[in-house]
Amino acid sequence: MIRQLAHTCFFTDNVKGMRYFYEEILGLKVKFTLKNQAGIDFGYYFECGNGTFIEIFDKVMAIAEWGGNDTVLKHGSYFRHFCLEVVGLESFKKQIEAKKWEISAISVGKDNSKQAWISDADGNLIELMEYTNISFQLQK
Repeated sequence: MIRQLAHTCFFTDNVKGMRYFYEEILGLKVKFTLKNQAGIDFGYYFECGNGTFIEIFDKVMAIAEWGGNDTVLKHGSYFRHFCLEVVGLESFKKQIEAKKWEISAISVGKDNSKQAWISDADGNLIELMEYTNISFQLQK
């Protein structure tokens, strides 16, 4: 069952500018950062209230970490995916599979949350996430 929108995700070639905008202009706080395998911060979770977030990832480091296409980012097209918080991800995944819609296996992300991936009819990427008791999003 979907609980709420959890986060939107943007890739960027301008982490410094994006951090300045979200922290200094909008006044959002970084809840936590994600580190790549080399231990370098490459993802920033900005708190938006009520357990919702905006994710900003350094595009080059994110692709190096997870793979994917190194497409040229054009102004206004940096959207990567949005995420829906789910309760009972395993059961929800079975419901989607029963409807013959493709969904990824469930895994645990760098933020310690369970996740599965699906695309809508236009191919827009959607993350389905279930928080765990050790998810970074829930830590104080």
